[in-house]
Order: sequence, then C-alpha cells, then structure tokens
Amino acid sequence: MMRHGFFLLTFCAALMGCAVAPAQERRPIAWDGLGRNPNRTHVTKQRAASPALAQDNPNQERERVLATLRPYSEAWWAVHDEIEAENDKRLGTKLVICPRCVQTSPPGEDVTGSLR
Repeated sequence: MMRHGFFLLTFCAALMGCAVAPAQERRPIAWDGLGRNPNRTHVTKQRAASPALAQDNPNQERERVLATLRPYSEAWWAVHDEIEAENDKRLGTKLVICPRCVQTSPPGEDVTGSLR
C-alpha cells in the first residue's frame, strides 16, 4: 500500500510541475558568440566583403604573406608573431576586467597563497 501511495504522490507531483510551468517567457539567453544569436528575432543578411571589412581585419594582408612563405622559416615566424601581436592587441581592447574584480595585494606581502 505504501508503494502505491509513493507512486501516486510522484505522479501527481510530476503533473503539478507541468501545470504550474509558466507560459513561454521571453528572456535573453546567454550567448557564447558561436553560431546564430538566439536573442535576435529577425534574420540579417550577410554583407559581401567590403573595404570596411578589410579595415576591421588588419591581419588580412599579413595572412596572405604568411601563406606564401615557407612554413616555420625565420620570415614565417616574424609574420606569424606580428599576426599574434595584433590579435592580442585587439583582444586587449575588447576585454575589460572590472577593477574591483581583480584583487591586488599590498607590496611586500606574500602572495604565494600559503596559510601563514
């Protein structure tokens, strides 16, 4: 008898969960930047390559040069390092860290994380 009561209680709880669920709420979804943005309701057309796009990617010419060079040669590494430096610079301008989020320790204090 106790087993039947448990199953009945579980079944009723499951039905109640379905009945209480809110109607389609439209909240923004956290989007990681990959794929289509689920928060955009309208479809946008992709623009053809334009001079403005070339200005957005300063590494475009460097990547063309890199493709013509012998892989892992000194010149290849020089161009590769320029591309990586530009990518780091662009990321640094986009990445913003709240100053309150970064904990700094007073000078001279041990920052190794020891328990002392």
